[in-house]
Amino acid sequence: MFFQLKIKNILLILLGAAIFAFGLVHFNMQNNLAEGGFTGITLLLYFLFNIDPSYSNLVLNIPLFLVGWKLLGKKSFLYTVIGTVAVSVFLFIFQRFQIAIPLEGDLFLAALFAGVFAGIGLGIIFRFGGTTGGVDIIARLVFKYKGISMGRTMFAFDATVILVSLLTYLNHKEAMYTLVAVFVGARVIDFMQEGAYAARGAMIISEKRYDQLAAAIMKEMGRGVTMLKGYGSFTKENREVLYCVVGRNEIVNLKRIIHAIDPHAFVSVIVVHDVMGEGFTLDENKRPIDI
Repeated sequence: MFFQLKIKNILLILLGAAIFAFGLVHFNMQNNLAEGGFTGITLLLYFLFNIDPSYSNLVLNIPLFLVGWKLLGKKSFLYTVIGTVAVSVFLFIFQRFQIAIPLEGDLFLAALFAGVFAGIGLGIIFRFGGTTGGVDIIARLVFKYKGISMGRTMFAFDATVILVSLLTYLNHKEAMYTLVAVFVGARVIDFMQEGAYAARGAMIISEKRYDQLAAAIMKEMGRGVTMLKGYGSFTKENREVLYCVVGRNEIVNLKRIIHAIDPHAFVSVIVVHDVMGEGFTLDENKRPIDI
């Protein structure tokens, strides 16, 4: 099974684990900030009982691995094991070779960097097929057997851990900055997940020049165009509707082409969160693009 894993994915999961662990040690632990999920539990055990997070992270996740490996699938399970073990290894290393980053007087900056490092690190891990175990596995189990969405389960778990942290070792100020870090981390994870597929979908309705528009978009931008059949409920007329997906940086050029051919065309642009297919994940020969 190991030969089916991509070396590139493994290396990037290790990089993500290193970034995540660095931020956890140098911003969360050095500034008494909590976290959500199992990471928050490891910090709770550290601040209350001085238990090394590099050990508690593994101990907490091993039972979940045994329960949840069928849910993850063999490949995702192996990537998850690699990610979780790597986080523990890097936590062990960074705790013993720390860099002094004096931010005690600026908790906002500490929370901001804690969120950014957590978001970038976890975003890379998720982006290349891994997880860090913990709540992700619990959320999948709850969804499978109880039908409760993963998002709700993860939010409830995170909120509970942060609340317990507030009631034990956090003061109110640190708790509020912890929420800042968690929010920033979540936004950065979204950006890391969606950034590689940053795209816009355009619906274009032109009365008579849809053929010219489609030809110009395909020729000048190299993007495919799908022609849909539409019906105007007000005009009671059949209309051709063009749909195409372009990169985020191409939307200005698309608008320029449309305006030059039909300045009266109706255009609706939407954010596309994920794209698969030629021009995005496949090249012109239908071969996967290595992303």
